[in-house]
Amino acid sequence: MFGATSFVGQILSEYMISKYADQENITWAAAGRSKSKLEALRTSLGSKANGLPLIVADAAVESTLKDMVSQTGVIISTVGPYALYGELLVKVCAETGTDYCDLTGEPQWIREMISKYEETAKNSGARIIHCCGFDSIPSDLGVYYLQQQAKAQFGEVCNHIKMGVKATKGGASGGTIASMLNMVKELVAKPSLRKVLANPYSLCPSDHAFSVRQRSNNRPVFDSDFNTWTALFVMAGINTKIVHRTNALSGNEYGSDFRYDEAMLMKKGFKAPLLSVGITTAIASFMALATVKPTRMILEKFILPKPGDGPSPEAQKKGFFDLRFMGKTPNGNKMNVKVTGDRDPGYGSTAKVLAETGILLAIGLSKTDKPGGFWTPASAFGNSLIERLKAQAGLTFETI
Repeated sequence: MFGATSFVGQILSEYMISKYADQENITWAAAGRSKSKLEALRTSLGSKANGLPLIVADAAVESTLKDMVSQTGVIISTVGPYALYGELLVKVCAETGTDYCDLTGEPQWIREMISKYEETAKNSGARIIHCCGFDSIPSDLGVYYLQQQAKAQFGEVCNHIKMGVKATKGGASGGTIASMLNMVKELVAKPSLRKVLANPYSLCPSDHAFSVRQRSNNRPVFDSDFNTWTALFVMAGINTKIVHRTNALSGNEYGSDFRYDEAMLMKKGFKAPLLSVGITTAIASFMALATVKPTRMILEKFILPKPGDGPSPEAQKKGFFDLRFMGKTPNGNKMNVKVTGDRDPGYGSTAKVLAETGILLAIGLSKTDKPGGFWTPASAFGNSLIERLKAQAGLTFETI
């Protein structure tokens, strides 16, 4: 687990020790740049962690990364922003055939990694799986689950699915904010990236045949299907791209005319349109302020959480998420699905989801079942990950 002393890394390490310390078939090591911080982490984890191996590795020093990956079959990385610190590790894993998963939500970086290292990973057998946290596993697996239910009940998949965030409770960490601000900096320096971020198919293989116009949901609207007002959902930018890549990697299983969009659902009532406008305006204002260097510096220095900061353990336990998926088939059949999580979505739940994804990658997905390449969670695991997350990580998937 590379980045074990980061905010999410510490939560993940606590989870691994509490749940898997006594299981002989699962062995893992905590890795990071600072030996002293790793030792302090091991001490904080209690007596069950006394024998936990520690590996010192630096994201900027290739020789240390090669030494680290030579000792394992799977790397779980929490070292972000990935656009700043993640490429060298992906390169090393792709070259050595070492499996890898992370929790990035940075589409511009993912696109660059696919472009540079996908063929290398295919040749070496390395399975590289990005977005294995709240962005984008609930969305990717939620759509996959709905499509499987639709096929079973109707004999056809849905060519249009909407996801609405009904409820969520959780806090932001400095690491997430740092990733968002770095993406803004990249946009300012390289305006052409706007096309990558705006294109819902930008993570699909270059030979994809998708051309259906996708709804952006970047303004307040009343959604007649959900029967309420909606607002911009900040994770939609990465989630929609991952879902479309899953479709492409699965041989257009959802259809070449598949549409998918995400939004936040407002509570019904006379305040709903005001909330919709307020949330969308607040997000747009933040992004506008972040594009201007002086105001961005003020936000970073005085207002936004710093890297290493995040919700307290109590807040993580009280957090949750409730996502609703509505699908329609070409013949007019409808399917509704609910996906929930029992912890703070970005941290408490993400840590469990990321850990279980890494474990399944290590012990439940053979190289013959899934060869090397850049996969999405749904295209790599399908139902096996859904069942594992239901059994181990506090997620639910159900039709409603």
